[in-house]
Amino acid sequence: MDFYKSVLGFQTRHFADFSYGMAVRGDTELHFWACDDKHIAENTSCYIRVADIAAVHRELSPKLPSLQDVVRTAWGMDELYVIDPDGNLIKFAQESSAL
Repeated sequence: MDFYKSVLGFQTRHFADFSYGMAVRGDTELHFWACDDKHIAENTSCYIRVADIAAVHRELSPKLPSLQDVVRTAWGMDELYVIDPDGNLIKFAQESSAL
């Protein structure tokens, strides 16, 4: 949860035993629960649509030195990929302006 707050700019809330938490950024709300099976995190992703992918990239670049450039997909989206410390893939995306 600290990664979502300090790096990705979410407001976070933990529940008493830390087995469940929420992270909120704008209209996006993510829910997390404790899970011992790392395979689940490493084989799923979360897709967050944003209004300005370039602004998200500028915001996150100083906090994530290994952050890749925005990727233009064949399906008409500009996407930015972030993997959190637990292996969860977060995809920030906006419709490509090049279409």
